[in-house]
Amino acid sequence: MPVSKDLVDILCCPVTKTPVRLATPEELATLNAAIALGKVKHADGSTVDAALEEALITEDKASVYKVLDSIPIMLKEQAIPLAELALP
Repeated sequence: MPVSKDLVDILCCPVTKTPVRLATPEELATLNAAIALGKVKHADGSTVDAALEEALITEDKASVYKVLDSIPIMLKEQAIPLAELALP
């Protein structure tokens, strides 16, 4: 079950307070391709080792937060910085 739109509407980045939205299928495909190549790291430096089925992205496309079992993981250490990834 996807994350609730009502929940997404009230969430924001815990660091910058920028609103978030659901990542598009195209954005997820780009992210997952980079994850498969081992090129994606969390903010804490650990490698993202599993493809994302669902994710929240800040409106400024600076960070991504994964969603596991319809639960957004909004921890600053687990954010995925997008500075080096070009999303569609």
